[in-house]
Formats: sequence, C-alpha cells, structure tokens
Amino acid sequence: MESKFIPEEIAAYRNGFGVLGARVEFVSRLNYGDYQPQTATFLSDVDPLDQPEWSTAERLVATVDVSALKLDDYSALLMAANYPAVRLRYAGLPEPSKIGPNFNVLAHIQSPPAVQLFARAMLDKTLVKGFLCHGLWILTPNPQLLKGRTVVCNEVVAADIYWHGANIDFSRRVIVDDDVVTGYSKHEVVAYVQAVAAAILK
Repeated sequence: MESKFIPEEIAAYRNGFGVLGARVEFVSRLNYGDYQPQTATFLSDVDPLDQPEWSTAERLVATVDVSALKLDDYSALLMAANYPAVRLRYAGLPEPSKIGPNFNVLAHIQSPPAVQLFARAMLDKTLVKGFLCHGLWILTPNPQLLKGRTVVCNEVVAADIYWHGANIDFSRRVIVDDDVVTGYSKHEVVAYVQAVAAAILK
C-alpha cells in the first residue's frame, strides 16, 4: 500500500475477503533507518477535475512494515492497483560518493523493501500473489519473475511487462496463472477478489 490508491479497490478487499472470514492487513514501508513510525497514513488518488481539493482524499493507515512481514503468516500477498507499485519501487538517488565504476545499478534498483518482498513471494508457489491494473510494476526490477507468465494488466504497463517476457492476454479481464492472479483494472476488482479467494482455497 502507498498513496494514490483506489478507494473502491480497498473497499472490495475489506468487504470481499472479510465476508469470507479472512483478515486483511495493509502493509507498506514504515522503516526509513532512524525514522521508524508505528503507522503510516496514505491518501487515495484524487482526480483534480472531479475533486479539486486534496481534503477530499480518503485516508488509509498501514500498520505493518514491509520489511517485517513473514510470508509464512499469509495466504496471499496483493499489490495495490494504480500508483502504489510505482511509489514502492522508489530507491532514491545513491550518495555521490558511492557512485563509481563498480556501482551496481541493478542491485540499487532491486533494493526497495517491497521489491525484495515480492521477489521472495514469487519464489513461493504456495503463496497466492495478486496484481491488479498497474500492480505488476512491482516485479519489473526483477525481470526473471515475469518470464513465461500469462497475465493481464493495464495498457500503461503493458510494454514493460511484455519486454520482461510475460504473455499478455487482453482477451480476459482476470487471469489465474497457477499462483499468480492478475486483473485488467479497478473495474474487475470483484471478479479479481473472487479469483484470489478461489486460488487460496485451491
């Protein structure tokens, strides 16, 4: 979870999984070295043409730090749609003193905690992973994770996903590829939640 989330998507998770008896937790990066708050509050996406004031944004509190997450405690790990995947890939600029001929750009790109979490999760076939709309962006720092996977995603991210070796099928709006569930957009969130739940039960 991060800012610019889609409120309807979050409501579908709370309600859809809640009706099935599941516990839903919102996870994000809370640990920034010396700065380690207990919670983080994020704001939903707001279209300035429809809602010109940021005060109209919905708020969501994350209470679990992504670095402290134990995958064995969960049945599924979902990447929120829209721009949270972009924000959670942020590694920051390295210190100038660390940049030199031996600087490892790829290691730097792969260093954000959420990127590392999803890389570990993709290796665990018993854990269901879900990516709605833009969510697959969280995997792109590790291109091998997408190779050979059959997915659907928003056109905005399709080029990245295609060049990482995934098979994109736009004929379906929700796709289950073994332990990975993908959805085209927020409009498919109900069917997506049902598909994730079915994959967990399977």
